[in-house]
Amino acid sequence: MPALYTLKVITDFASAHTLRNYPGACARMHGHNWKVELEVQARELDDLGIGLDFKEMKRVARQVCEELDHRYLNDIPPFDRINPTAENIAAHLFQRLSQELNTGRAKVHAVTVWETERACVRYTEEP
Repeated sequence: MPALYTLKVITDFASAHTLRNYPGACARMHGHNWKVELEVQARELDDLGIGLDFKEMKRVARQVCEELDHRYLNDIPPFDRINPTAENIAAHLFQRLSQELNTGRAKVHAVTVWETERACVRYTEEP
C-alpha cells in the first residue's frame, strides 16, 4: 500500500461577521476567535524526509488568515457577495491555501474552521 502522510498545523484569527437573512441572533454583527486547522497530504518525501515543511505551512496559514484578521468579513471579498458562514470561510481558506501550498509532492487536503470550542466545519474536496 502506498504511503500517505497527513501534516497538520493550527493557526487562528479574530473577526466579526453578520449572517445575512439568518433567522436569529447571528443576523446581528458579532465576532469570533476562529481556529483554523490546515491539513496537507504528501505521498512522498523530499531528500530530508519532509513532505512539506511545517514552517512553510505555518507561514502561509498565518499570511492567509491575516487577510481576515480583525476585519468585518461582510466588507471584504468574497464575503461581500456570499454569506460569511463557517462553511464558506472554510472553503475560501481551502482555495487560498491550495493556491499557495500545492506542489507536485504535497497538496492541501482539508481545512477545519472552529467557530467556537464546540462547533466546527471541515472542508475538503474529492480527488
